[in-house]
Amino acid sequence: MFRLKRGDFTPELTDCAATQAKTSGKYPACCYNFALSRVIGAFAVAIYMEFIDLIRKFAHGHIHVVSHYPRRHLLIAGALGGLFLILLILPDGAESATAPTQVQIPITASIPTTTSSDMEEAIQLSDFIVELNDEIAEIKDENDNQVAPVIADTSVWKNVEVESGDSLSAIFTKVGLSNQDLFRVLNSSDEAEVLNRLYPGYQLDFRIPEDGELEQLRILKSPLEGYLFTLNENSYEVESILKYPQVEQAFKVGIIADSLFMAGKREQIPAVTIMEMANIFGGVIDFILDPRTGDDFSILYEEKYLDGEFIGNGDILATQYTNQGKTFTAVRYIDKEGEVGYYNIVGESMRKAFLRSPLNVFRISSNFNPNRRHPILNTIRAHKGTDYAASRGTPIMATSDGRVTRASRYGSFGNLIIIQHAGGFETKYAHLSKYANGIKKGTRVRQGDIIGYVGSTGGATGPHLHYEFLVSGVHKNPRTILDKLPKAKSIDPAEMDLFRTQTAALLKRFTELNGTQLLSLNQPSAD
Repeated sequence: MFRLKRGDFTPELTDCAATQAKTSGKYPACCYNFALSRVIGAFAVAIYMEFIDLIRKFAHGHIHVVSHYPRRHLLIAGALGGLFLILLILPDGAESATAPTQVQIPITASIPTTTSSDMEEAIQLSDFIVELNDEIAEIKDENDNQVAPVIADTSVWKNVEVESGDSLSAIFTKVGLSNQDLFRVLNSSDEAEVLNRLYPGYQLDFRIPEDGELEQLRILKSPLEGYLFTLNENSYEVESILKYPQVEQAFKVGIIADSLFMAGKREQIPAVTIMEMANIFGGVIDFILDPRTGDDFSILYEEKYLDGEFIGNGDILATQYTNQGKTFTAVRYIDKEGEVGYYNIVGESMRKAFLRSPLNVFRISSNFNPNRRHPILNTIRAHKGTDYAASRGTPIMATSDGRVTRASRYGSFGNLIIIQHAGGFETKYAHLSKYANGIKKGTRVRQGDIIGYVGSTGGATGPHLHYEFLVSGVHKNPRTILDKLPKAKSIDPAEMDLFRTQTAALLKRFTELNGTQLLSLNQPSAD
């Protein structure tokens, strides 16, 4: 730290100034000016050194500056102080020229030693100031490069996957929230109604900070779709979550040795994709009775990825099945209304009005028989439907588009679903173990939709599906009536150009892949 000495206040006079003092009895004005400048300079140096010391302490974290004195301002003030000090030390030619008392110094006189000392001191001080300014610049650079401290997020995400039997209240309690928190979310917006329609598999993510108040709630119906509730003052704002996956194509072929599903498993084709293919050809092939050893099939289908992670399969784009030498080909087409359908290469629908069976894996344990002896009552009682024996939990499909008119328990039928179809047709599905999500009276279903699962409720002696088919209220044999029913509608002639444009490239690629893969698959083994 800089300290003032007593000698700093004593003016050092030149020889001529001393001589004039002896002659006139007083010092000349220049001497007083010189002395005054020395005093001011000394005080300025003292103040500047104190300021520099303050900056050094600040730079090393020993002191803290309140927010309204930014570091940049302090550093700039230091530099300005240094500049002011230099201006004080440098001689002022204008002031000397206008001094009231002029001192005449002979040209031959030698320069006093005090002047040399003053100049050396000024030079040293100037060098010192330059050095300090360089140090200030380095400190500024260090401070500018410092990363602002990161405030830790103390919020905790709690994740819950909805399971069968879960209630919303129980889920909120499970993550440490109250019914009051639940009501605040439910009353926040119309979108909160989604919480009243939770299904198994939904993902609920709760963001709860240390104070225990729900900050965010994320509801994912799937990896691609959901809602985000965010606390804003005393209510929650809602925004939709909608992501778009990366879609890639996969191509697989197989040969039937036992069943379609075993062939698909050998080729590592997803079971859901095999079921979809069976639905596409369900109007022309009965996959229980018709397949033969040596039949072959091929599928071009979509695989979906999100952030590089596989999240599921998409639609079948094109597929082909050769049954007993007869080949059926189907290609996907999305019409002007956005409806997805499958058609042959000339635009005829692959769908019959009804699927040949509501199950993909089964054996027929009892056919339609108006004179069958009842297995329990041992009396002749008409069997007005077809029994499909299958494992408990096997998915049951709606055989055609329609509206559910009953989904409840009914006597010996157990859990029963009745669907009303256009044209006076009606189908019944009995002995179900449970109903599919969303199936209730009034629900509209599409052909191939899963509506329930095989069980043994009611008067069933074992797990199976009892299936009935009625035309204008009269029971018909579903195994024979279907051949008399028309196909679903084909491509509208006005859309044929769009159909050809949309499917041409797809069919070309499928044909190329199909020819290569089937040729390879049918090559004899080298073993």
